[in-house]
Amino acid sequence: MTTEEKNVRGDWEYRLKKNRDEMRMQVVSFALMLFLTLVAFFAVSYDKYSAWFIVPFILLLGVVQVVFQLYYFMHMSHRGHGTAAFFLYSGVLVAFLTVLTFLTIVWI
Repeated sequence: MTTEEKNVRGDWEYRLKKNRDEMRMQVVSFALMLFLTLVAFFAVSYDKYSAWFIVPFILLLGVVQVVFQLYYFMHMSHRGHGTAAFFLYSGVLVAFLTVLTFLTIVWI
């Protein structure tokens, strides 16, 4: 086996392992998102909690799911997505500040 063939084989094995690890993380995050969805359904169906607890709790679960979606399914955890991540987080910051501003205006 020549040096070039060893390099190709090593590169192939590296990519195979990397893809396997990435697929494992996607399956785990998908299972976690299903679990969070079930928790949200059970929280709504459980009659002991008030709406003042349920609504923020479901919104928190939704934010956690959005983070999982971005990092694992939209591949934002990979290198080279810095610019897209910057614009995405800037948009989230602007949306948060806009909602905060409107809430402040309404409450004052």
